[in-house]
Amino acid sequence: MKQIFIALLCIVVGSVSKQSDKERAVLSRVDHLVYAAPNLTTAVEHVERILGVKSVVGGQHPGGGTRNALIGLGDETYLEIIGPDPEQPQPIRPRRFGIDDLKSPRLVTWAVKSTDLEATTEKAKTYGLDLGEVQSGSRRRPDGVLLAWRLTVSRTLTADGIVPFFIDWGNTQHPAKGLSKGCKLVSLRAEHPNAKAIEAGLSALGLNIRIDAGSAPALIATIQTPHGQVELR
Repeated sequence: MKQIFIALLCIVVGSVSKQSDKERAVLSRVDHLVYAAPNLTTAVEHVERILGVKSVVGGQHPGGGTRNALIGLGDETYLEIIGPDPEQPQPIRPRRFGIDDLKSPRLVTWAVKSTDLEATTEKAKTYGLDLGEVQSGSRRRPDGVLLAWRLTVSRTLTADGIVPFFIDWGNTQHPAKGLSKGCKLVSLRAEHPNAKAIEAGLSALGLNIRIDAGSAPALIATIQTPHGQVELR
């Protein structure tokens, strides 16, 4: 009886270990989280207050009508707080991430590191996930340094933002470099009415995050901060 108990215990421990490995693997691939808001200044003040660290001014997205601020969540992971840029005219197209329709700030989606965007986009299609097209983007930091990247862009948030977009910084230094070290992303999960289907699609892409059934889509990040662990959604 004792031997059976030990064997069962080993199976359970092994299962937990494997799950933890999967979670760590996903977190290592997270490039950044996108926290969008109808008013950037108000959102920055709110996030700085709950996380207990100061953000760094990111820059403008010319033609996109937005600008951002950043908070480090790891060596190559960060939180992007993004909202309308009052210094830019109303853009021709709707602002990204559904910003024009937001009534309050929220975590709208996430970005995953990739060096083969075209292949990832095609693979996603086979599982019914539309990542959109591969496009180039850039912005200039306040110090004049130009950041350039390539990313997948869809007209709407894929699976309401629970499915991430993919980004390749190429030769550009990762934006997380130089940001504050006071916070770290320790967990990422989601809720969605169509949880099982989305979870299966993400798993096929090697992104094993927990998705619980919920009445409305929600992305939930647990962040270690100077105040302890904080949940941002």
